[in-house]
Amino acid sequence: MTKTIKLLCVLTLGLLISCGGKEEKQKEKIKIGQKPKTEIKKEEPVSTEIPASKRITLDNKGVGKIKSITLDPTIDNAMAERGAALFKTNCTACHKTNKRFIGPNPTGILERRSPEWVMNMILDPKLMTEEDQCAKDLLVEFNGAAMANQNLTEVQAREILEFFRTL
Repeated sequence: MTKTIKLLCVLTLGLLISCGGKEEKQKEKIKIGQKPKTEIKKEEPVSTEIPASKRITLDNKGVGKIKSITLDPTIDNAMAERGAALFKTNCTACHKTNKRFIGPNPTGILERRSPEWVMNMILDPKLMTEEDQCAKDLLVEFNGAAMANQNLTEVQAREILEFFRTL
């Protein structure tokens, strides 16, 4: 039995030695009159474009039924509280107020988007991503994660907008 084990070990060792270890390097042949081939790596240009989530488009009102909104200089706290509750139940699966998540962070949104644009996006995100360039760019930036239509009323969307004013 020990002779068989020794014989198997010797055969295995012989196979391992004969199979591996040698790598032959081929020398690149250069023919007279030809230049040696060299690889040139092309670098991708670095995009200097501002991402859609950081872009400021306050003059864009978006596409939808909201054409004009006048915001009171002071925040309506009761409306903002109702908006916060709506945001918590309908939006936090994809949006976080303290960081980037599946969707954009709404903190400071009214410094980058018009109130009309925000309302139109809340009320009909499908139409916005089909027809509004900024919404299309956001869709691309956030890996095609389309915003779900929560079927909110204009009053509810306005309450969420008021909540956004507090962020």
